[in-house]
Amino acid sequence: MNIKDKTIKIDMKEKLSTLWIVVMFSMVFADILSFMIPGFLKQILDGTTDITITQELLLVFSVLLAIPIPMIFLSRVLKYTLNRLANIIASLITILFVIAGGSLYLHYIFFASIETLCMFLIIWNAWKWPKQNE
Repeated sequence: MNIKDKTIKIDMKEKLSTLWIVVMFSMVFADILSFMIPGFLKQILDGTTDITITQELLLVFSVLLAIPIPMIFLSRVLKYTLNRLANIIASLITILFVIAGGSLYLHYIFFASIETLCMFLIIWNAWKWPKQNE
């Protein structure tokens, strides 16, 4: 028996959706661990962070952080052409957000690396996805 006999073929939609799940959980846990940094929550509560936290800023962050959530579902249900396009665009936007909004804390760099790798895998798989009949 060779290795090919043991390889399981995963549907592309399932693969993309699963990668988005990894991205989403990585984002959540990076943020949760950030709250454990001594003084971090106090700065937020006191309003003494490096940036002014406004309702508009929180809305922008909410929209950007929410991208992986619908992509988990959309990767499974969208038709081929729209699916490829949505995955590539959503990944590019999210990569920019992860890198631009990042910090130099080791836990964040770790999770951001996982997120970025997964999103590059999403882009690669969506780009190389063989043509499907819609």
